[in-house]
Amino acid sequence: MHSTALLRLLQLASPSLPIGAYTYSQGLEAAIEAGMIKDEGSARACITELLSVAADFEAPVLWRLLKAFSARDGAAVTRWTECFAAARDTAEFRAETIQMGYSLGKLVIELKIADDSLLNILSSQPEIPLPTAFACAAEALAVPHEAALLGLLFSMIENQVLACVKSVPLGQVSGQRLLLSLHPALEAAASHAQRLEDDELCNWAPGLSLLSMQHEVQYSRIYRS
Repeated sequence: MHSTALLRLLQLASPSLPIGAYTYSQGLEAAIEAGMIKDEGSARACITELLSVAADFEAPVLWRLLKAFSARDGAAVTRWTECFAAARDTAEFRAETIQMGYSLGKLVIELKIADDSLLNILSSQPEIPLPTAFACAAEALAVPHEAALLGLLFSMIENQVLACVKSVPLGQVSGQRLLLSLHPALEAAASHAQRLEDDELCNWAPGLSLLSMQHEVQYSRIYRS
């Protein structure tokens, strides 16, 4: 990958990107509260399972959105945007992706990195979940699709690892060791997502949905999901 594209991807996937990713744990806080995550090994097992869920739905939807924005196919962008938003099966998960997508979409506009054709497609969406905004930003910044897919998956698990470091708690070294150990699973998830046909996409994850619903009424919590 060209150095310019790499630098742009690093900025897009950075935890310092002002879209509020650090305020969400994507169900991990409830798993920690329930005692499902108590050390590095159990954190790795849980995050790997969450990654496999993303590989079956969120990642392949992002892959299709990247292709759609590249082709300037507004109808395809709308189709997969609506599909992803409809698949968020708890109030927390829906609020999370819409808030982060709105923030990233606003950033794309304010940074003036996208051409009119991309902006018109983005602004025509009634709601903008995170994968839609991320795909638009990646296309605007000329980030290769394979790299953009890995970038979003990495930022997702990095955020989950940081949640474990803060809340289990795990030490910083343990957190970095955990993150390194997840690299093969990340590569496998990205590869899997690119091979799925439309009728193979699936967001079936009842355990994760239950954790999210439990978190919505959890008495003491730090994260918004």
